[in-house]
Amino acid sequence: MDINAVKTSYARWAPVYDKTFGAITNVGRRRSVAYVNGRSAGKVLEVGVGTGLALPFYDPKLNVTGIDFSDDMLEKARKKVRKKDLSHVESLRQMDARDLDFPDNHFDTVAAMHIVSVVPEPERVVAEMARVCKPGGHIVITNHFARDKGFLAAVERISAPFSNLLGWHSDFEVSTVLGEPTLSVVEKKTLPPMGMMTFLVLEKSKAA
Repeated sequence: MDINAVKTSYARWAPVYDKTFGAITNVGRRRSVAYVNGRSAGKVLEVGVGTGLALPFYDPKLNVTGIDFSDDMLEKARKKVRKKDLSHVESLRQMDARDLDFPDNHFDTVAAMHIVSVVPEPERVVAEMARVCKPGGHIVITNHFARDKGFLAAVERISAPFSNLLGWHSDFEVSTVLGEPTLSVVEKKTLPPMGMMTFLVLEKSKAA
């Protein structure tokens, strides 16, 4: 997916995102944040923070940094932080997820909710998330991944050519995020509705 198409798409969706895609993806978002909250206190990076829908639900003991490529989305996230006085949110920054401006081994947990199928070069994004995650740290991904068969699999294939218009890849394969050699799968399960979303936890090797 072209980076300019991503920016244009999310500028278009930003005004209505919370009540459309935001509502549809709420189950995965809440599951991811609950997992992050269950880990020990530390630094959390949310890649693709969007309009900040997850920010109010993080445990106050955490130090949360959010990044997004869309200025329109970030402005809505900043308004949420101010309105709800979310002191655990350390910063919200405009950034390309393919080139994260953070040092190696910096975050205890990295979260990416409904983002890996909308970014260009997702393998590079996953590699960057792994780089900034501490050895032994976890990367928590919630996303829609392509099905192998059935009616919805057919719909995904038909929708695939319209990825730039939709703002996401309907036929995105889970193997795309499993190729990073420093990461191993800790947990993988489908989520409602109809198993459309997958909750995935990856651990960075302590030897990395």
